Amino acid sequence: MNPCRCGYLGDAARECGRAPRCGEDYQNRISGPVLDRIDLTIEVQPASAAELARAPAGERTEIVAARVARARAAQTARYGEDGPGTNAEADPRTLTLVPEAHALAEQAMEKLRLSPRGYTRILRVSRTIADLAGAATVSRAHVAEALAFRHRMPGRRAG
Repeated sequence: MNPCRCGYLGDAARECGRAPRCGEDYQNRISGPVLDRIDLTIEVQPASAAELARAPAGERTEIVAARVARARAAQTARYGEDGPGTNAEADPRTLTLVPEAHALAEQAMEKLRLSPRGYTRILRVSRTIADLAGAATVSRAHVAEALAFRHRMPGRRAG
């Protein structure tokens, strides 16, 4: 979604004329329970044509697709043919973390005031990040990365 109604909040080249109130009003239209259902969010800054022209080549689609296929195969092996198809559908009690990762997830639940749904989303995203990395266990770094993808809005419950 855009950062505000006009879409220019935070854009150095063309600033929103009603900032910061415009962004707060616009983003507060989305309820906490809806935000709880969004697993990943990232903020993307506008790039100039010159920056795009100089950007290094990213990973090839085939490489990313192979990594995703390996992660899906790991999930199928973990849950079985009759189990959930993906981590997103898994029972949170089956998502085991190393003790340090579990401690970080619990600490985040308290400090960020995550709802039970938000906490479960963190566990599921952490497991998926570990699968994409080819890791057998969910580490503290995987939980930290999942937390970095949480949607944060000033003055609102983290969800």
